[in-house]
Parts: sequence; C-alpha cells; structure tokens
Amino acid sequence: MNAEMIIVIIAIIFMLVGLFFEIARPDLLVFFTLFFFIITGIVSTEEALVGFSNEGMLTIGLLFIVARVFERSGLVERLVSSLLKKARSRRGAMFRLLVPISGFSGFLNNTPIVVTLTPIIRKWASDHNISPSKFLIPLSYAAILGGTITLMGTSTNLVVHGLLLDFGEEGFSFFELAWVGIPITIIGLVYLILIGHHLLPDYKSLIEKVRENTKDYLSEMVVMDDFPYKGETVEHAQLRNLKGLYLIEIIRENNRISPVTGETKVLNGDRLIFSGMISTIADLQKRKGLKLDTGTDLTLDHISNGNNQLVEVVVSHQSSLLGKSIKESRFRKKYDAGVLAVHRNDERVQGKIGDIIPKSGDLMLLITGPDFESNLEDKNDFYLTTPIENEKFQENERKGWFSLLLLISMISLVTFGLLSIFKAMVITVGILIATKVISTREAKASVQFQVLLLIASALGIGNVIIQTGTANWIAKEVVSVLEPLGLLAILITIYVLTNLFTELITNNAAAVIMFPIGYEIAINTGIEPMGVAVLVAVAASASFLSPIGYQTNLIVYGPGGYSFKDYIKAGFPLTLIVMISTVLIVYYKFI
Repeated sequence: MNAEMIIVIIAIIFMLVGLFFEIARPDLLVFFTLFFFIITGIVSTEEALVGFSNEGMLTIGLLFIVARVFERSGLVERLVSSLLKKARSRRGAMFRLLVPISGFSGFLNNTPIVVTLTPIIRKWASDHNISPSKFLIPLSYAAILGGTITLMGTSTNLVVHGLLLDFGEEGFSFFELAWVGIPITIIGLVYLILIGHHLLPDYKSLIEKVRENTKDYLSEMVVMDDFPYKGETVEHAQLRNLKGLYLIEIIRENNRISPVTGETKVLNGDRLIFSGMISTIADLQKRKGLKLDTGTDLTLDHISNGNNQLVEVVVSHQSSLLGKSIKESRFRKKYDAGVLAVHRNDERVQGKIGDIIPKSGDLMLLITGPDFESNLEDKNDFYLTTPIENEKFQENERKGWFSLLLLISMISLVTFGLLSIFKAMVITVGILIATKVISTREAKASVQFQVLLLIASALGIGNVIIQTGTANWIAKEVVSVLEPLGLLAILITIYVLTNLFTELITNNAAAVIMFPIGYEIAINTGIEPMGVAVLVAVAASASFLSPIGYQTNLIVYGPGGYSFKDYIKAGFPLTLIVMISTVLIVYYKFI
C-alpha cells in the first residue's frame, strides 16, 4: 500500500461517516470528496468526471421523466385501489397489494409507486380499522424486491450496468437479473404475506395521534376590545417570531385565514390559533387584550376544512429544506402551508417550529392553503403521504395507456437486443414530449438532479478507487484471507459488505464503492465478473434493516410511525432469505 492509497481510503472513510451522520446533503458530500481527489492531483479531471457521461446515470435521468408520466396518469393507483376493495381479509389484502406492486416495480421507478400508494393504503387501512403500519413496510419491501427483476427496476441496476460497460464488459441484458430477482421476489413475498406483517406493530398515524391530543398541539387566543394592536398587521402586533409558538390560523366569524402572513391584519374578536410549544402560551397570556380560551372545542377538523387541508409529508433526501430552518426556507410563502408539527424517529421535535431544521425522513404535519398543490408541483422537497382531496391527475387515462404501450414496445426492443436501454429511453422520452404527453417544463421538473449528481460523483470515486490501485489492493487482501474458505465465502463477503454499506449510506454509493472491489476479486479468483455484478446489484438494493438505506423505506418510516427496531424485526429474516438465495443462485448460475 502506498501513500496515495492511504489518502484515498481515509477520504472515503470520512465520506462514509459524513453520509451516516448526515453532516450535509449526500450529493454534496460525495461531490466534495471527488473534488478533493481532483485538487490533490490523485486523479485527473477527466478520470474523475467520467461518471457524468456514464450511460447508466443518463438512463436514470430519462427514467425520472417516464416515471412522472405514470405517476400523473393514476393507472397504478386505480388498479391497486380496485384490488384492495375486493379484499376480504388482511392476508388477502396483503396479497392483492404486494404482488402487483412487485410486478410494477420491475418496470417503473419504485419510489413514485410507494409515494402515490402510501395515502391510498393508509385510507384503506383507516376505513377497515387496521393499522397502516402493518402494510407500509411490506409495501416498501415488495417494491424493492420487484426492482431486482429487470435492468430498469432500480437505479442501482442501471448504475452497475453502466459500470460494466465502463469496464469493457457487455453489461446486463434486460432480464439478466431475473435469474435472481424472480426467485427472491417470490420467496420474499411469501415471507411478507405469511409471516412478516405479524412482526410489525399496530401504530397510529401522526394525524390520528394529533387528533387524540389536539390540546398538546393547538392553543386558541381571543382578541379582546382592549387589544392595543386592533387593525394592525400581525407583524406590527408582534405575533410573529414568538418564543416556541407559531400562528397558523386566524378564525374570523365564519372565515378562516391560513396560512397567516406578516401582513394579515388582526381584528377585534379574532380567534388566533397557535401551534408549537404550548407550554409557553403563558407568556402570551400576559399581553393586554389577549385571552386564552381554555374551553375551546377546537379540533383538527375545524382547521382542515374549506380551502385548508391537513397533510402529512416526508422530507426527501434531495430536499432544499435540508440545512435550513423552517423560517429561513420561507416555508409558508413558498408552499402556502403552515407547519403544525414535526416528528423525527416517531417523536415530536420540540422547540419553536420556525427554528426546526428538517432532516431527511422527518414527518411534517401541514395545514395547507388553496395554492399548496400548485406550489408543490415542480419541487422534490418532500413526499406527500396523505391524499389531497382536490388533487386531480394532470395526465388522463388515455395518455397513461399510450405511455404504457410505448414503454412495453421499447422494452421489447431492448429485450431482443435491437436497442440499448439508453437509446430506448431516449426514444421514449422524445415521443412523450413530441406527442405532448408531458411538457418540456414538466420533464425538466421531474428530473432529480441532486440524485444524478450523487450517482455521477460516486461513479467518479469508483474510478478513483480503480485508477489508484486501491480496489486491486483491497481485493488481493480479501482473497488472501478468504480463498482457503472457498468461493462461497468470498461471495458471501462481497454481499454482506455491499449490503452493510447500503444500510449505512445509500444504495447507489454502496454499489459504486463495492463493484470495483468485487470486479478485482473476480479477476483474481477467476469468478465470472457478470456474477459479481449481479451479486453487488442485488445486495445494494436489498435494504431491509433500516429506513435510511433505500428511499422507499424512508418514505414509509414516518407515516408508519416506525422505529429502527421495526425494520430490523421484519427485515432481518428477509435479509437472510435474500442473501442466501442470491449467493446460491449466483454460485450455481454464474460461477
């Protein structure tokens, strides 16, 4: 090992620690690490930026656009809703939900599928007096399993495919991963339907918790005749920037003003509705002309009618809210919504709402105004996990079916080797835009550039690991230790390390770091590189032990009211099942 390798290993360890502790946004951390390698001269600019022209990364960008079309069409939601209506038992509902979801996830981005189905499942569960926490983790796991069936099932598959091409290999065929994907999906679904959901808790949703304890979240003050700021703005009346309190709504006779801005005027008789640290309401009581209404009958239903709705959202990995307080992000103005509460790790985040700095996975309870849906349209800051009553799919059913037939046609051409997956998606997106199924503005808004930056930067770091000889050195060390134990031990080690990285950081970063090492191990031991590629791709996707390893796990984390241990209880047996099945299939099929 030389000094250059030591620097590379230390830098990557610091990057992994930063990702685990969420010191900054993942894409920025990975890009900064790549930038460090460039300025220190460890790798040339051309070698470092190779990921930005990687075919797999570019294909993922195109798939974001295709996924948005289906997300807007509502085809998946309508099908699942109709299937759930016919369910006569919990197990029957689980079967009707998980089987089609795993199938769809093989051909569509599983993240929007989980996002759009979460509200539907929660509503169905609520109507049938069943805890949604019994269904949401299985929903995520089924989507993950289904994504291992085809080349386009997950971004991880495409990343590894791009790496294979960069290494001079042929890359995955469209159904190459199905040798492993189909068996582990079938076995995994049997486990989830028969056993897995029994290991999950009966938790209530955040909205239900707040409904039962409204007085812990809301307080009402009445403006009396002697209030010195009658007719003045909220800002002038010093009702903003309060210690631990947040003015979310003003009730004036039969009218409701929400969200409240600094320019809103305060009139005699107004009912001021506050959320936040209700324990600090005593400070507000001391103000002349404000009276605490202790006998209020205020409920969430009172403040979520008319143009206002109560909505739960989950902060995403690529959210622009990360690193800034709610006040600094100008949340109310940006979204036409007030924040009622923020929950993290199934516990309420204490303190003044405006001072809270959101983290990915946080569950936020919002009171939304009439412009919320339109303001949210072009942003990827969070995922909606409750239905918006006025929501209408912007793409009609006819366009959805047209897009489905187009996608099937392109997949057929890829399967028969007439087109590469990249060219097929270029043609698909081109036709969708040309036929106005999706506008150029919507297409641009659907691309998650922060995700692409993360993948491209991680690919650059993977190239650094190769070019500096670090991957080869690690591979030789692993082989020297494990070769006496046999090829199965080596395959298990590659799988476990990849899967561990996935649980601690992200799936794509795990794949990019482990593939070069796995490839070098394959070269040193005579293992077929395609087998190692399949192993790394599946292991990087099979995140069942934590909410942070895979986006779909993060999406259901807050809405299900889960803790980390819930993922471990339900996910550990599934992890063992998938690992054993994958390693054995790779061993007998590809070795």
